[in-house]
Amino acid sequence: MKHVFIGNHPSIQKIREIIARVSPSSHLPVLIIGETGTGKEVVARVLHASSPRNKGKFVKVNCAALPLTLLESELFGYERGAFTGAVSSKPGKFEIASNGVIFLDEIGDMPPLLQAKLLQVVQGQEFTRLGGTRDIKVDTWVIAATNHNLLEDIRQGLFREDLYYRLRVIEIKIPPLRERREDIPLLTEYFIGKHQRELNLKGDFKLGDDLADLFQTYHWPGNVRELSSVILRLMVGEEPDAVRDEILRTMEADKVNWPEGIIRVPQNMVRPRQQSTTGDLPLKSLKELRAEATRNIEQRVIRYALDLAGWNKRKASKMLQISYKTLFYKMEELGIQKTRGPLRSTS
Repeated sequence: MKHVFIGNHPSIQKIREIIARVSPSSHLPVLIIGETGTGKEVVARVLHASSPRNKGKFVKVNCAALPLTLLESELFGYERGAFTGAVSSKPGKFEIASNGVIFLDEIGDMPPLLQAKLLQVVQGQEFTRLGGTRDIKVDTWVIAATNHNLLEDIRQGLFREDLYYRLRVIEIKIPPLRERREDIPLLTEYFIGKHQRELNLKGDFKLGDDLADLFQTYHWPGNVRELSSVILRLMVGEEPDAVRDEILRTMEADKVNWPEGIIRVPQNMVRPRQQSTTGDLPLKSLKELRAEATRNIEQRVIRYALDLAGWNKRKASKMLQISYKTLFYKMEELGIQKTRGPLRSTS
């Protein structure tokens, strides 16, 4: 499988330059730092693919997924009789990855007791299996990744300082997606093509302008992985309105400002209609009802603001916290014209 690191942001270009400098030697330890979902494993795989070790194995170990004893045997293997159930010897991941790459994901979650043994392997490229006495030599390129602040972990006694500096010979920092928003359209296009191929979907898929604009404002706490997931959900049939509402709820929960053009309606500006008792409500889908309700509320709120502003559109747009251009677009879309008197009393 080919792995590509997508982006034109200067920070991504810098990472590509580091990969080009580091991968030919393919022996200096690399520490990749970034939030969850930024693409740390992708960078590790690109390093492997660009190096002379690309014919060797790429072996991934999630250091957060296993308890201490299991992680030790997973990394270093064990000899027959090392513990109950060890009926035969088993090589560890370091041996399997010899002449290739071992990718230690979530290295910040490795138990402190195991960090000393890892330091020995990184320094000397040798270790003993669990329950063994014989030194095993390997030639493994160590690439580690974390979303932790390891310096803070060191201050708290959770991570060995000597291991940190041994792993951090080469450091690659991947920025969160919110810091390289100009790459979002490029990534969106890439994931649409990727999911189309994987799912064998026919026809063109295009993101609506409203969602494309929202994508540029959203802070993407799950980063590139979340973007890929959202696009996949849309492509397999999830309603765009449901995705939009979910994004807005996340932004509100994380106290991130909503994008311009999304109108927040103060409760004292909207009067609920009286419930009808003269007949049954027409049967409509929830999507239709939501669209109707949104349209009615926006009409009322925009008219109210225009009345308060004496139909001064610049003043009204500031009151609504939208741009002058957006107000014109909304007025045209909702058919709002100065054809009747103000809604408020002028007495």
